[in-house]
Amino acid sequence: MDALAEALRVSGARGALGVVLKAGGSWGLWLDSSPAAALHVVSRGTMWLHVPGGKPLEVQEGDAVLLAPGTAHGIGGGAAGTAMGPCDREATGQALTDGTALHVGSAPARTEVLVLRYEQDPEVSTPVLTSLVRPMLVTSRENAQLSRVVDLLTAELAHPQTGTTAAVNSLVDLLLIQFVRVWLARHPESHTGSWLAALRDPVVRDALEHVHARPEHPWTTASLATATAVSRTTLSRRFRSALGQTPGAYVTQWRMDLASTRLRDTDEPVESIGGTVGYASAHAFSRAFRRARGVPPGEYRARSRQ
Repeated sequence: MDALAEALRVSGARGALGVVLKAGGSWGLWLDSSPAAALHVVSRGTMWLHVPGGKPLEVQEGDAVLLAPGTAHGIGGGAAGTAMGPCDREATGQALTDGTALHVGSAPARTEVLVLRYEQDPEVSTPVLTSLVRPMLVTSRENAQLSRVVDLLTAELAHPQTGTTAAVNSLVDLLLIQFVRVWLARHPESHTGSWLAALRDPVVRDALEHVHARPEHPWTTASLATATAVSRTTLSRRFRSALGQTPGAYVTQWRMDLASTRLRDTDEPVESIGGTVGYASAHAFSRAFRRARGVPPGEYRARSRQ
C-alpha cells in the first residue's frame, strides 16, 4: 500500500476547472482569493506570478506553479505587475463551457498558460498537501513528467466532452503527485511538521501504510508497533514528532475520512460502512462518528447530499 497514493485517492481534486489563456503585449490578470487552490502551467512563453508581500516569480515555458487555497494573486507578462485587471467572468465562463481559449492583452499571443482551480474533497481532514502552503514552482528540469500531463490536460480542456470533468480531476491529481515528488526531493532531511514530511520517517511511513491498507483492522498502538517492528514508545514518539498526534488519533481520523466520503457518495447501510472502517457495531460507529463530526452518520449523510 502506497500511503500517498491512497491519501490522494480519497482527498484528491474535486470540481477542477481550467482554461487555456493566450496572452500577448502588455497583459495581466488579478485573481481574487478563492476556496480553491490554483495551478498555473506555462506551455509557451513566460509568465510572472505576483503575490502580495512576495517577490515576483518568473514561470518559464514548461514550468508549473501551485498556490494554496485562499491565495489572491496576479499573473502577467512582466515583473513590474502592471496592467493587472480583473478577470472577464463572461469570457471565462464561455471558455470553460466550449473549450475556447481565453485571450488577454493584444495579438499576437506569445504566452500560453493553462490556468486551473481545484478543491480537495471537503469531507476529508487528512492534511496531505498542507506542506505546500506557499507558492511552489516546479520546473521542467526538475520533473520530466510535467509536459506529458500538461499535454493531456490541454487536449481535454480544448475539447470538452463526456467525462471531461473526471478526466481533469484525475490529471490534476497526477500533477499534484509531481509536486509532491519534487517537494520530497527538495526536503530530504525533513521529518517533522507535515504529513508529507512524515513520509521521510521510515517508521511513521510504514505505520501509515499499514493503517491505509487495513483501516478495518482493530489497530492499537501496540499492534501497530508490532507491525512496524518497533516499540510502542518509539512509535508514539515518532508519530508525535512527525504528525503532532498519537497513532490512535490518526487511525480514527483516517477512518472518519473514509466513512464520510462513503456516507456521501454511496447508499451503503451505515452499519456496513462502520464495519469497513473498523467498528464492530452500528452503535460504536455512530458514537465515534458523532464525536469526530458533531452529528450522527445518518444526519451527516443527509446534510452532505443537500
